[in-house]
Amino acid sequence: MNKFVEKYGQILLPLITPYDENEEVNYDTYTELIEYLIKNDLCDSLIVTGTTGEASLLTFEERVKLMETAVKAADGRKPVIAGTGCASTKETVALTKEAEKLGIETCLIVCPFYNKPTQEGIYNHFRTIAENTSCNIMLYNIPIFVGVNMEAETVGRLAALPNIVGVKDEAGINPTQVTDFFLATEHIDSDFAIYNGDDVMLLPTIVQGAMGLVSGGAHIFGHEIRKIFQCFADGKNDEAKELFVPIYRFCKSTGQNGRILPNSIMRPAIELVTGIKLGPARSPLAPATEEEMKVTKNVLMEIGKI
Repeated sequence: MNKFVEKYGQILLPLITPYDENEEVNYDTYTELIEYLIKNDLCDSLIVTGTTGEASLLTFEERVKLMETAVKAADGRKPVIAGTGCASTKETVALTKEAEKLGIETCLIVCPFYNKPTQEGIYNHFRTIAENTSCNIMLYNIPIFVGVNMEAETVGRLAALPNIVGVKDEAGINPTQVTDFFLATEHIDSDFAIYNGDDVMLLPTIVQGAMGLVSGGAHIFGHEIRKIFQCFADGKNDEAKELFVPIYRFCKSTGQNGRILPNSIMRPAIELVTGIKLGPARSPLAPATEEEMKVTKNVLMEIGKI
C-alpha cells in the first residue's frame, strides 16, 4: 500500500470552521464537531483550515488556534493535517512552521491565490516552503479559486523534493488531470499520493487511480464514501454507483445559484444531520436562502439523512 494512504487513509476530511452569531470562531464547537466525527468514524484524517474551513477568511492567529484545538481534540485518535497555504510564500512558510511546532507532520498547501504565478513561480513557492520546514507537504491544486492550474510537469518536478509527498486535485475542473499527475510522478516517487478533492468526481477519479478523497461531504457521507472505495476494490461497480448518486445529488444542491464555495448551504445541512450548531458562513459569503435550503433539505430527506 502507498505509504501516505497507509498513514492517513482514504478519507481526508476538511473541517468546517464554526462561528458564533458575531462571526467569531467557536473553538468549543470545533472540539464538539471533531469528537462527533471521530466517534462516528466518518473519516481517516482531519484537515484544519482547508477550503471547507474557509481558510482565506481566517486570520493567521485563528488558523494557529484552530490547529492547536484540533490536535488537542483529536488526541492521537485521528491524524491532523494542517492547511497552511497563504497568498504569499513568506506567510505560508510562517504558518507551516507554526504547524510544525504543534507536532503536525503533514501540511496541505494550496497554490498561492490571487497572484496567478507562472509555473516557475509555483515551483519556487513550494520549493522554498519545502526547504524551510521538516513537515511533509501535500500540494493542493484548485484553479477555480486560485486562478491558475498547477500543471503535471510542475507536480513532477516538485515530487522530486523529499518532503513533497502528494497532491490533492480539484478534479471537477480538469477531469483527467489525476491521470496526468500519476504519469508525471510514477517514475519519480512511487509513493507519491494522488487524491481527488471534489466529491462529485469520486467515482471517475477512482477509476483513474486516485488513492483517496479530500471530502467536505464526509461530514455527512463518510460511511458511504468508505463503502464506495471498498466496493470498487471488490469489483462491485453497480453498488458503488448506487452509493454515489445520493452524494452527488447532495453536493450539486449545495452549489445552487452559482455558489462556487458550497459552505453557505453545506453548514446548515450538516447542522440538520449532526445537531451541531455551526453558525453561518463568514462574510462575504451570503447565507443560504429559504428556497435553497428547501431544495437541500428535500434531498437529505429523500436519501434518508434526516
